[in-house]
Formats: sequence, structure tokens, C-alpha cells
Amino acid sequence: MTFSSPIFLFLFFPLTVALYFLIPAKLLRVRNALLTVASLIFYGFGEPVACILMLGVVLWSWGSAILLKKGGLCRKIFLPLGIIGDLGVLCLYKYADFLLGTVNSLFGCSVPMLGLRLPIGISFFVFQAISYIMDVSRDEAKPQRNYFRLLLYIAFFPQLIAGPIVRYQTVENSLTARHSTPEQVAAGIRRMIFGLSKKLLIADTVGLIADTVFGMSDTLALPTAWLGAFCYTLQIYYDFSGYSDMAIGMGWIFGFEFPENFRYPYCSASITEFWRRWHISLTTWFREYLYIPLGGNREGEAKTVRNKWIVFLCTGLWHGASWTFVLWGAVNGALMHLESIVRKGKKDPPKRSWYLHLYTVLAVVCAFVIFRADTVSQAFRFYVCMFSGKNLSMAALSACTQLLTPLTVTVIILALIGATPVPFNLADYAKKKAAAPAEAVLSVVTAILLILCIMNAAATTYHPFIYFRF
Repeated sequence: MTFSSPIFLFLFFPLTVALYFLIPAKLLRVRNALLTVASLIFYGFGEPVACILMLGVVLWSWGSAILLKKGGLCRKIFLPLGIIGDLGVLCLYKYADFLLGTVNSLFGCSVPMLGLRLPIGISFFVFQAISYIMDVSRDEAKPQRNYFRLLLYIAFFPQLIAGPIVRYQTVENSLTARHSTPEQVAAGIRRMIFGLSKKLLIADTVGLIADTVFGMSDTLALPTAWLGAFCYTLQIYYDFSGYSDMAIGMGWIFGFEFPENFRYPYCSASITEFWRRWHISLTTWFREYLYIPLGGNREGEAKTVRNKWIVFLCTGLWHGASWTFVLWGAVNGALMHLESIVRKGKKDPPKRSWYLHLYTVLAVVCAFVIFRADTVSQAFRFYVCMFSGKNLSMAALSACTQLLTPLTVTVIILALIGATPVPFNLADYAKKKAAAPAEAVLSVVTAILLILCIMNAAATTYHPFIYFRF
């Protein structure tokens, strides 16, 4: 079950919300129990084994955090043991076959693969479990004595399978005391519908073009290659930011505050700035729990460069057990390293200019080709077509124009505008000038978007969110 599936939209979520608000607010434990059961049903729907695995990860993290707080020898044992246990689960399910395949290729071996099915969202809930253990060890969070509250924190269905990665102290107080005002619920519903619209109306539309182009082989040429790369860049942003919007909106409905995960990353003027705006919860996680523990920038330039490279290689590998993801992380690390060399000795931030923005957008588009490609060789063929005249002909131009229907062109234009703060700035301006009419217009727009989403879900093939596989 996923956020964009009809079962979730028309049955699971409305029923969960209705039951939640039928329970009196003073019975918060009962409400928590409902959300916990609903989350387990949501995750266990079609994947009961993965649900058991997740319960085990929570139990391991819960026990490790309590024991390490005893201090002394317990801390020395259970801090690394808790982290290694959680990472071990992630590595076993996500990277074991990748490592075995690499060994077989390098040394001509024939070690059999484990063939374990990758649980949906395992990287997200494992990283939340590790952040909890680390924060308890640093005295930044108190160990949760109630297993079921910790279970709700990690298993809460809005952010369980594709983030954002939420630190325990962010929701700690909400687990024991929270309330949802009518205004908060209304805002949450709007945010959820806007997120769903990003996914169904924009991401899926441009995603069809990207899938078509990346499925080409001998017919791929310069115009179609650039169109496919550009559309995938829009697809992954609207797909993932749409999910994050839905998670944040659902959190508001139930009284939880989740951190923002995207801040207009395509408005960046450098790759460094891009990573401050893109998948913020993951970037924060690697900074807090890998980069800083490695020494950050406190131990000289050489070790700072080493630490940044380790972080970006791990960031790439986090996204998937494939050399394409590792290379994608390396490319981003290399670009950030080059930017730091150019900026060396300069204290003032660079002035924003159109050519820096253009460089950033082109770098991001080109890097996402590696991310989207199934193999390194496919990415290389794609780059050859993007930067050469291979297969360039009238037929290739015709294939490109056939993909650019009036609908797709309209969606691309709207996607470009929506990737900037312009729509929200206009909405804020309208609210300040005329609050009542602006709210009415916003409600009408939300209703129209919901109708379009329902029509889209009923008329098209179901497409899961991209980040579910991570």
C-alpha cells in the first residue's frame, strides 16, 4: 500500500482519520495505539515479513538505548552493538547481493546470491533507529522506556517508507501531548492534496517521457536524450517532494510537526547550495551522524576533503546497491570539491548570477542521468548522445516533438514555475491583501486538484513513488 494507491486514498487514510478523531483527545494513549496499529497494517499490507523485520529493528534500538544509558561498560558495549545491529540489517538486505556480485565479477567466483527481497523503505526506518541511539548516547534525547511509543515514532505511516528522516526529539513531546486544531487539520489536508498533485499530475506525466527516452537504445539522439534527462530531473523532484508534502500534511492532521525536506533546490546557484536544499533530512543525517563523528572540518584540509568524499560516496550508496548510485555520489562530491577549491580563501558568498544558476541546473540534470540509468554503460551511452550528434536526424527530431504534446508542454511549464517560490509568494501576497477571498480561492484550487487527482488515479496505470525502493 502506498500514498497514491486507491486503497490508501479512498479507504485506509479516511478511515484512520475518522477513527482517530472519534477517540476523545484526552485518550491520547488510545489514539497512539490506533496510529500504531494503522501503521503496522499500512506497512504489513503485502509485506508481513518486512513488518516483522521492522518490529525487530525497533526492539533492538529500544533495548540498546536503555542499556547504553546505564553508562560505563554498558555504554561501551551497547552503543556500538545497537548501531552495528541496525546497520547489519540494512547491509544484509540491501547490499549483500551487490557485494557478492561484485566479488564474483572481480575474481571469477560463483558465490550464490542470497536473493533476499528488499523491504520497502528500509533505509529510512533504519536511519531513524540509528539517529535515536546516537541522540540518546549524546544526551540530546531521553531514552524512551515505552517500547510502543518508540514504535510509533519509527513506524508512523506518513513518514515510514520514504521520509523525511525525523529525529526522535522532534516528535518526542508530541508522543505524549499533542492536539490538532481545525485550522491545522485543514492546512494538513491542503498540503497533502498539493503533494498528491505533484506526484500524479506532474511527476507521473513527465515520468512517462523519461521512461520512454531511457527505454530507447539505438534510436536515442541528442534532443531526446536531453529531453529525457530534463524530464527525469523534474520527475524525481516532484515525486519525492510530493511525498514529503503528503507526509508533512498528514503529520499536521494528527498533531505532529515534521521538518521540511525540500527548499526549492533547482533555484540553487551551486551544487553546495543544492545539497542544502535537496533531501534536507538525509543531508542533515549524514552531517550529524557521519561527517561530524569523522572529524568534520576540524582536523585540517586533507581530512576535511576525505570526510566529504566518504559522506558523498555513502550518500550515493544509501540510494541503492549499484555502481550507478556510487558514481552519482562521487560526481556530486567531485563538484562540491571543485567548488570549494574555486572558493578557497574567499570569505564572502558568491554573488548569485544567471550563469551560476545555469551551471548548477545543467550539473544536476547530467548527474541525474547516472542516477536514473540501469547500468554505467547505459549512462555512458546517454552522455554520448547528449554531447554529440550521434543518431541526429529528422527522425530523431520528430521523435522528440512527438513526446512534446500540448499536455506535456503545459505540465513542464507548470513544473518549472512550481519549482520556484513564485506560486507561494503570490499566495502569501494575496492573503495579506485580501485574506478571506484568498482562502476561498485556495480552497477552490485544492478541490479542483483533488478532483483531477481522482480522475488521474482512475484513468492511468498506478506508479509507485520513486523513493519507495530506497
